[in-house]
Amino acid sequence: MATETTIEPRRLHRLPLVLAASLGLAVAVTVLAVRASGGTGAAVPGIPDAGALTTWGLPVARTVTDASAVATVGALLLVAVLLPGGKRLGTTQLCYLNWAAVSAALWAVASAATLVLTLADLFAQPVGEIASPAVAADFVITDAQGRSYALMTAAAGAIATLCLGIGTAHWARLALGMAVAGMLPPAFTGHSSAAGNHDTAVTSLALHLVGVVVWVGGLAFVLIAAARREKQATDAVRRFSPLAGWALIAVAASGLVNAAVRLPSPAEVFTSRYGAMLLAKTVALAALCGIGWWHRRRTLPALESGTWRAFVRLAAGELLLMAAAIGLAVGLSRTPAPGAADASLSPTEELLGFSMPPPLGDFPWTPLFTQWHFDPLFAFGTAAAALLYLAGVRKLRARGDKWPVGRTISWLLGLAVTVLATMSGLATYGKVLFSVHMGQHMILAMTVPILLVLGAPATLALRALPAAPKGEPGGPRELLLRLLHSRYVKVISHPVVASVLFVGSAFAVYYTSLFETLMRSHLGHMVMLVHFLAVGLLFFWVIIGIDPGPRRPPHLGRLFALILTMPFHSWFSVSLMSSTHLIGEGWWSQLDRPWVAYPMDDQYDAGAIAWATGDIPVLITTIILAIQWVRSDQREARRVDRQIERGDAGDPLAAYNAYLASLHARDRHAANTRPTEES
Repeated sequence: MATETTIEPRRLHRLPLVLAASLGLAVAVTVLAVRASGGTGAAVPGIPDAGALTTWGLPVARTVTDASAVATVGALLLVAVLLPGGKRLGTTQLCYLNWAAVSAALWAVASAATLVLTLADLFAQPVGEIASPAVAADFVITDAQGRSYALMTAAAGAIATLCLGIGTAHWARLALGMAVAGMLPPAFTGHSSAAGNHDTAVTSLALHLVGVVVWVGGLAFVLIAAARREKQATDAVRRFSPLAGWALIAVAASGLVNAAVRLPSPAEVFTSRYGAMLLAKTVALAALCGIGWWHRRRTLPALESGTWRAFVRLAAGELLLMAAAIGLAVGLSRTPAPGAADASLSPTEELLGFSMPPPLGDFPWTPLFTQWHFDPLFAFGTAAAALLYLAGVRKLRARGDKWPVGRTISWLLGLAVTVLATMSGLATYGKVLFSVHMGQHMILAMTVPILLVLGAPATLALRALPAAPKGEPGGPRELLLRLLHSRYVKVISHPVVASVLFVGSAFAVYYTSLFETLMRSHLGHMVMLVHFLAVGLLFFWVIIGIDPGPRRPPHLGRLFALILTMPFHSWFSVSLMSSTHLIGEGWWSQLDRPWVAYPMDDQYDAGAIAWATGDIPVLITTIILAIQWVRSDQREARRVDRQIERGDAGDPLAAYNAYLASLHARDRHAANTRPTEES
């Protein structure tokens, strides 16, 4: 086995210079981008000015905020995912936790400074005149941007504190999730949230940010681990390589969607400052794609022989290029998109994120099939789920294993119905009409889950993913097994718990103020749809699921759970139809819907849809459960027959049958040997 070649000590001292140069380059590119965008123009007499400190300090503070957040995510990613280890963190992982704590503390300070400078920028007053605790508190309470930066500051501070006491991989993964989530609040309050199609804009920006922090942060700390000659650095690089590929796809796809939403026409790419900066980012991304290809082609295979120098050099250059791209991104966020100043949205457009659709009219309600609305989360999520599933099926067939075609069809059909429910006219009118929203709810909670659970994705993953070699840390397959048999899944997959979550969540959402609150924000509305899909998947996995789990109730118990749950669903539907209180009245009253004369009639239709669409899935589920029950009995009968034929005395039933057979043989022998009366 080739020994790992060393990196010259003098080259190790260059690592801090590379990191410092990356941060300096990001700040320099930010300043140049802001200057090129016209964001530092001279003050105009008679118009209030926030001052030079805010003009130059805000983009620099945002750059430091982004860089420190990326460093925090990268350090935690290295500890929780990339470096192999057991439940308890080793010395090397604890060392990088200290890095995460320091970068999170810097993140908290920089985001707090960004909050104050943003306040000065919005009110066009110098920092010294407006920075007071009372004004800052009011900004945080009353303004969405203030709340977003306050949440980011709080998340960074909590992570910095938490990292000092972490000792297990579980808590490290929790801190990683908090760090990724802490990056997202500003995405829902920036320029993208003011775009005409702000639902698509903010979702694509959030996906873009997640891809960037995972890609850049992971690369930075993989480079640090390699330069420090950590024993497990090679494993970290191997684990990071596919993760970086997925992050690159997410960054490219979400960036393309966000640009398409923000730009009025493709020609603006070549005729506006915003388009010029977007082109510069595209060139940087293309260069990073080339570097990634070279990594896979040259440097990663070289690691097998212990050659680190080429990887470290190329990764350092890649990190500098990423820093420049981050600076361009900050400058781009300070640059108004073409036509943004002239765009005036109606109150309804600001609430919905798109203009009011035309009335549905009479049957066949053709707008439900023509008014499509792109949603990056469900579009990218379903595409990734389809590709991963097909890749698993292909891997099984390549090694000669069979996978039922019906399961593949069921999975792909479930994803297609998910797209239909979340991006067709059902999604568009689901924000405008309660009846259509209820149809969307029923499809996601009762139709899609049946199709998806019959696809058996976990079983496919367990068969397609390679098992970790003996003595080495577990990989994705082992993580999936631990999740399926964890205490958490054991609790929520209990038939009673799954049934309560399935039915009780509908009452909790619609008969409280939660529904109106969730409808007022795109993030809340998205969380509501994902929740309905999740509880539906959980319930139908318990009833007709094929995938393994901590407990598999007997078929009779599953049938009882289904029978006992459905009356509560019918009760919910009837209560909607008979209610005299308009659910979500505050939301519906703010929409300009001249073609909705009687909102209570629409709510009655919503209850009728919930009742009618609930019976068919229940009937289908009952038939599927009966078929599974019969097949299970047939398999059990064949198993017992095989054991009896083999004379397997270890099986109780086989032993009992063998005992009966011996008694019968003894009786026959006694009958044959008993003397007759004639003798």
